[in-house]
Amino acid sequence: MHFKVILIFSLLEWVLAARKIPDNLLFGAATAAYQIEGAWNEDGKGESMWDRFEHDRGGENGDITCDSYHKWQEDVANAKQLGLNFYRFSIAWTRILPNGTLNSINQKGIDYYLNLIKALKDAGIEPMVTIYHWDMPQHLNELGGFLNPQFADYFGDFARLVYQLYGSYVKYWITINEPLSICLGGYGSGQTAPGLKLDGDGNYQCAYVLLKAHAKAYRIYDEEFKSKYNGEVGISLNTNWFEPAKEDSKEDSLACERILQFMFGWFANPISNGNWPQVMIDRIANRSALEGLARSRLPEFTQEEIEYIKGTYDFIGFNTYKVYKAENIDYPIGNPSYNYDSGVSYDTDVFYFYPEGFRKLINFINHNYNPSSIIVTENGLQTGDSLEDQDRIEYLTGYIDNLLDAIELDGINVVGYTVWSIMDNFEWGTYANRFGLIRTDFEDANRTRTWKASAKWYQNLIATRELKNDTQNTK
Repeated sequence: MHFKVILIFSLLEWVLAARKIPDNLLFGAATAAYQIEGAWNEDGKGESMWDRFEHDRGGENGDITCDSYHKWQEDVANAKQLGLNFYRFSIAWTRILPNGTLNSINQKGIDYYLNLIKALKDAGIEPMVTIYHWDMPQHLNELGGFLNPQFADYFGDFARLVYQLYGSYVKYWITINEPLSICLGGYGSGQTAPGLKLDGDGNYQCAYVLLKAHAKAYRIYDEEFKSKYNGEVGISLNTNWFEPAKEDSKEDSLACERILQFMFGWFANPISNGNWPQVMIDRIANRSALEGLARSRLPEFTQEEIEYIKGTYDFIGFNTYKVYKAENIDYPIGNPSYNYDSGVSYDTDVFYFYPEGFRKLINFINHNYNPSSIIVTENGLQTGDSLEDQDRIEYLTGYIDNLLDAIELDGINVVGYTVWSIMDNFEWGTYANRFGLIRTDFEDANRTRTWKASAKWYQNLIATRELKNDTQNTK
C-alpha cells in the first residue's frame, strides 16, 4: 500500500512537471506596426492618426520605437531562434497607401512587407497578418474615421490590395484588432487616438461602422481570393475575464455575464449570431428612453446589414490579459455612458492572478459563438525591466496550462496561442509598460535587443512541446 501511494504521488509529480502539448497547437508572438516599426515619415509613408495624436500630446511617441523598419531582419532571426510557428504583425496602412486611398500607392512600403513576409516563410514561420491595428491614415480620420459610413469602402479597398499583394504567402488574416479598445478609447473616453470624448453615443456608432468594415474585408476575401489562396480570415476581439465581487451575489454573477456581452459579445454576437447582444439592445434602448431621447443610442442594423455581417469569420481570435472582480451597479439616469449602460463596476487597478479565468473565457467563447476554431491572438504580462522575468514565466505557465485544459478536457478547438509581445515596444503612450520576451533598449540608438529569461523559457516550450511546472502556484 505504501509503495502504491508513493508511485501515485510520483506519477502526479511527473504529470505536473512536464505536460505534453498537442502537436497541432501552434505557438507564436505578436507585434503591431505603430508599436515597433518607427520610421514614421520615411520612404513615402503617410501620417497616421496615431502619429498626429502623439505629436499633439507632446509626450513619448512611436517615431522610432524599436526601429523594426530598419531592423526587421534581426527580428525575423529572433523569431526563428525562438522557434515560432507563426509571427503576428500588422501592416501600416499609410506605408502602402499614404493618405489611405488608392490614388497614391507607395512601392517602398509594398516591398518592405513583401521582404518581411518572404523572410518569415524562408525561416519556416507562418505570417499572421493584421490588416488594421489602430493606425488609421490621418486623411481618413479627418473624413470622420469610424464615424463615417464610407470608411467601410476605404477599408475594403485597402484589404483587397493587401490580399492581391500578399495573398499567395499568407494563410491567416485578421481584419481588425480589438474593436472594443478602438471604440471605447478613441470614440468614448478620448484616451486614445483619435481622442474623441463621445461616450455612450460615438462609441456605439464606431462599432456600427467598424463591423461593416470588417464584414466587407471578409466578404472580399471570401468571394475574390478564397478559392485561389484558401486562407482564413478572422478578427481579434478582446475582453478580460470577470468573477463576482461577492461570490454569493446573484446580481454580481449576472453583472459578470452582462459585462462579457458588453465587451466581447458587442462584436462577437453580430458576426456569429447576427445583431447586437439582446442585453445591449434592451438596456441601451431603455436608458435612452429614460434620458428623453427619441431613439436608442445604439444604432439599429437593417436586416440586410445583419445578414451581411453574420458569419464573417473563419476563426475567432481573442486577446486577454487580466481578471477583475465585477459588481452590479444601478447607475442613475444622467449623461449617456457606456459604463452606465452596462450597469457594471470593476477596479482596473487591482490585478487578480487567476489563470483559471482563461479556461472559463475560452469556454464562454466556444459556448456562445461556436467558432470552428479559436486563436489566442494576444496574451501576456506587463513586468519590470529585469531580464530575470520569472513573474512572466509564472503567468504564461498558468495560462497555457489552463489553455491545455480547455483543449484536452473541454474539447475546444484552440489552434494557436500568441504571446504579446516578442519584444518590448511602444505601448500606446508609454515605454514604461514592458510586455516583451526580448528587452528593447530604448536608451540605445541601436535599439539593442536582449533575450529575457522568458524568451529562453518560451523557446524551450516550443522545442520540447512540454509545459513544465517550474513554479509552485500555476493551478
